[in-house]
Amino acid sequence: MARAALDIEAREGGGVIAVERALAVLDVFTVGDQSLALAELARRVALSKPTVLRLAKSLARSGYLVRNDDTTWRLGPKLARLGMLYQSGFQIGDYVQPLLRRLSQATGESAAFYVREADMRVCLFRVDSPQSIGHHARTGDMLPLNRGAPGHVLLAFGGQQGDLYEKIRQDFAYATYGERDPEVSSLACPVFRIGQQLVGVLAVTGPTSRFDEAAVARHLEPLKTIANELTRQLGGKTDNQNSTHRPPIDARRAPA
Repeated sequence: MARAALDIEAREGGGVIAVERALAVLDVFTVGDQSLALAELARRVALSKPTVLRLAKSLARSGYLVRNDDTTWRLGPKLARLGMLYQSGFQIGDYVQPLLRRLSQATGESAAFYVREADMRVCLFRVDSPQSIGHHARTGDMLPLNRGAPGHVLLAFGGQQGDLYEKIRQDFAYATYGERDPEVSSLACPVFRIGQQLVGVLAVTGPTSRFDEAAVARHLEPLKTIANELTRQLGGKTDNQNSTHRPPIDARRAPA
């Protein structure tokens, strides 16, 4: 962000310019940046080196930055403490449940959030379909990873190798039709947290009789939109691929 932009943003938002600039210095660190030279910090934040040096020294006095022996800078221990405090007050259900309700309303099907537990997947949160006929798994149910869209997505973004999982990683979504249970079909997308760590998957499930490819195409847009929203809330980066226009097709569709 350019200096002028920082000044304008701080003034318009009623903030303090120096604080905005200091936070901008911290914000330019990314995953894999063990340390950064002063020149690189100044380039990324678009401020002069003397200005960045003053900010860095102030941040170092408070424990938010550390100056290495080679004069490069790294993030300081105070940030680890703040991260621990954030995690201790973090209840993922507060974020997931409202979004599951929105997803169920948007699709008319059941919506669920699954996480991986060893070689199984666990239904952590669930909102049932508003329709009289639906798929009603229970919170806490443990299901196989290698059957059903949620399990395959967990495997794919957990590093599973193979053409199938490479395609899932490219599409950021996957659908299955009666793979685990002939009466149940599902569509799933991954959700990430800070550092692009996989948290779990959001899934839409329903009777196979309602899950033709046209239905999957309709459900994919709200599913990806809400999965991306949850990822942003958890501090992750969203999928930028243009896969919302092609429904993911399961190569192992169960026989009719």
